[in-house]
Amino acid sequence: MLASATEGAIVLLNSPYSPEEVWDQLPLHFQQIVHKKKLKLFVVDAYAVAKETGMGGRMNTILQTCFFAISKVLPADTAIAAIKKAIKKTYGKRGEAVVQKNIAAVDASLARLKEVQIPDRTNGKPAPALISDAAPEFVRTTLRQIIAEEGDLLPVSALPADGTFPSATSQWEKRGLALQVPVWDPEVCIQCGKCVMVCPHATIRSKIIPKDAVANAPEGFLTTKAKWKEIPDSLFTIQVAVEDCTGCTLCVEVCPAKNRSQTNRKAINMEEMPPIREQGRKYWDFFLDAPDLPESQHLPLNLVRNIQTRRPLFEFSGACAGCGETPYVKLVSQIYGDRALIANATGCSSIYGGNLPTTPWAKNADGRGPAWSNSLFEDNAEFGFGMRITLNQHIVHATRLLKVMQEQLGVDLIAGILAADQSNDHGIAAQRTRIVQLKEKLQKINTPQAKDLFSIADNLVKKSVWIMGGDGWAYDIGYGGLDHVLAQGLNVNILVLDTQVYSNTGGQSSKATPLGAVAKFAASGKRTGRKDIGLMAISYGNIYVAQVAMGADDAHTLRAFQEAEAYEGPSLIIAYSHCIAHGIIMEHGLKHQKMAVQSGAWPLYRYNPALKDQGKNPFTLDSKAPTIPLKEYMQEEGRFRILAQGNPEASRMLTERAQAENEQKLHLFQRMAASATAVEAAAQPTI
Repeated sequence: MLASATEGAIVLLNSPYSPEEVWDQLPLHFQQIVHKKKLKLFVVDAYAVAKETGMGGRMNTILQTCFFAISKVLPADTAIAAIKKAIKKTYGKRGEAVVQKNIAAVDASLARLKEVQIPDRTNGKPAPALISDAAPEFVRTTLRQIIAEEGDLLPVSALPADGTFPSATSQWEKRGLALQVPVWDPEVCIQCGKCVMVCPHATIRSKIIPKDAVANAPEGFLTTKAKWKEIPDSLFTIQVAVEDCTGCTLCVEVCPAKNRSQTNRKAINMEEMPPIREQGRKYWDFFLDAPDLPESQHLPLNLVRNIQTRRPLFEFSGACAGCGETPYVKLVSQIYGDRALIANATGCSSIYGGNLPTTPWAKNADGRGPAWSNSLFEDNAEFGFGMRITLNQHIVHATRLLKVMQEQLGVDLIAGILAADQSNDHGIAAQRTRIVQLKEKLQKINTPQAKDLFSIADNLVKKSVWIMGGDGWAYDIGYGGLDHVLAQGLNVNILVLDTQVYSNTGGQSSKATPLGAVAKFAASGKRTGRKDIGLMAISYGNIYVAQVAMGADDAHTLRAFQEAEAYEGPSLIIAYSHCIAHGIIMEHGLKHQKMAVQSGAWPLYRYNPALKDQGKNPFTLDSKAPTIPLKEYMQEEGRFRILAQGNPEASRMLTERAQAENEQKLHLFQRMAASATAVEAAAQPTI
């Protein structure tokens, strides 16, 4: 950071340590550069200022104020007056309370900004290694230099020639972002798995381990008796990757277990991170090395608590703290990650999913993990469709070669491969064993056919094709392709991470943006309702469709994902994803999801065409009738509240319209749920 500093430059540190304490906390090389370049050092605890003034985790106003105060780019009084004027202009439409919080933050920043008296001593500790020595060579060399912000110095020859980067590399980038991290209380925990499921960055995890596996555990490593009948005499633990956690507190928000002796505490509680960092790192390393459940003891995946004992193969991404999208992506990786092919549309999910320098898509202990690639807004559905077609063609070709070579390879082995039931984990594991045997035999046969079959044999193990992206892709720019792919009837799973706005490009309105919400290109409140791609897909009659919200009903979300993947045809899951663009406090994101469902703004449902073959209604309305008015939900979010403050009459009119349209939509869904033929009900006009 100090490489470009000239002699006598001014350095501003955001630190929880006081001016008297901060010097002794700095790494040795930092102290040496300060002395060598005769730098001036200022410190402010922007975290404390933000907390005291009600700014939450927002520190831009605070640090901007400090910059102008010490840089002398403008006279200090002139700069501060200009900042306060800009605050009124920028945040005035959000209400006087927001303006006053920002102004208070400016004043508090100036009061807390202090110059550090530089001592003669250099007593700092050596900086911790940027990358662990245990990391693969490519991470230690090429990626390390990019992480150190020295990527421009890399020669072209250091980069992969074909553009592919190894997966499972985000685990080596320890950012240490959070001042507070969750700490588990095993005495209070009910082992429900909810905290693990909602964690946006996969930093809090659970595991069932044999009792003898903790014999050499670090002192203080917490476990408790596992409450699973299927696995008696085992231990259960929850551990946190403290250096990867973003401190979003969603795990605390969702935890249902209350401490009866201390009613303000739960089974998960936030604690200061610096004092537990070193020990937390040891606990995490031991947790990762502890054995996973053997395949013979894999728990059924019908319960949240069961699925959350599985290692996620999407971890430590660059998504926002408290992100509403990533828990759904992580869930895909937990259930299907070791056999998933993923086509990811450009947007938030492609940035946090495939941005340099590190990759959050990971691998399990057997080296298996998702195959991921990104395509554009306008063609991602077709891109994923191409994966499905290619996979199908490989299966057809491999099947033909198996039949041709069955005498050489063994009739029983080939019959087992071709007739394999791969509807569950045990069946897939058995097929993998057969394919290993097949490839061993093929290596001993030196013919073009054998080599050809060897190269595609792995495709005979069931793969899961997922096409995912945001609402800007699915509702707008890529909708034509998405609709075309759904209409083809092939087995693809489409996951729409619906934030109801173009999140990645700055908060522009999309066709998913609800009536009355303020966004870019809808500054006076969106005057049209949301496009309902769920109903549009249902009208085909042969597409599995589900609308889910993890914060409202996690069990429903899990069931929808499993039904969608099991359905031998196209599926569409529309997942409510709270977002900072909604104007909410992200630590309460799950509450906003729940309110969206309770108000009827986001009904939960599933449309499963497979039920028609059983003589059942394919449509199930899973959410209850609204228990709160839509207005109550809208008032909780800045995207609606802004309009109420700036144009109360327009807000009132649009809120009333939205309530009426919600009731009409609910009436339609109720008719569909009661109808023998839901598609016919959906086709009848009600609005």
